Amino acid sequence: MQQNIKSELTKKHIVDKAFELFYENGFKTTSIDKIMKATPFSKGAFYHHYKNKKELGLEVITLKIQQRVYDGMVLPLTKKGDALQLLQSTFLNRIKSFPLYDKTHGCPMNNFINEIGDYELAYQNALKNIIEKWKETLIQLIERGKKENSINKKISSTAVAVYLISAFEGIRGIRKLYSDDRIIDEYISGLSLYLTRLKP
Repeated sequence: MQQNIKSELTKKHIVDKAFELFYENGFKTTSIDKIMKATPFSKGAFYHHYKNKKELGLEVITLKIQQRVYDGMVLPLTKKGDALQLLQSTFLNRIKSFPLYDKTHGCPMNNFINEIGDYELAYQNALKNIIEKWKETLIQLIERGKKENSINKKISSTAVAVYLISAFEGIRGIRKLYSDDRIIDEYISGLSLYLTRLKP
C-alpha cells in the first residue's frame, strides 16, 4: 500500500512538471531528459511509469488540461441561475482572472491544439473530447435559457457555443503577442456586446 502511494505521488510529480514545461517551452521541444532533470527522480522512474513521451503527453492532457477547462469553463456553466448571466460571468470573469503568467503563455489547451493537434490522432481525440464536453455543456445551458426565456429562441445554440469557445481560445492566443491587456479589454467589450444580443 505504501509503495502504491509513493508510485502515484511520483507519477503526479512527473505529470505536474511535464505540464509546466510543456506550457512554458512547448511540447515538441521538451524532452524526457528535460522533464526528469526538473524532478528529483531518475530517468528510470519515467520508464517505470510511461512507455514514451506520447503516453505522458496524453496523461498531461487528460489529468491537467482537461481538469483546468472543466474547473474554469465547464463547471461554472452548470450552476443554477439565469443562463445568459452564467454565460457572461463565466466568459468575462474567467478572462479577467488570469494571472500575468497565464496571459504571457496563453491557454495550455490552445497551445497543444496549435502545436500537436494535427500531429497524432490520439492527441487530436483527447483534445477534441475536451472541446466537445465544453460545447455540449454550453449548448445545454443555452437551450435552458431559451426555455426560461432569457435567451433568444431563434438563435442556433450550437453556433453560439462554437463561437464563444473559438473567441475565448483565440484571444488567449493573441494576448501572448502583447505586453498589456488592451487587446483583452477590446475582446471583453466585443463579447459583452455580443452576449447582450442573445437576449429575447
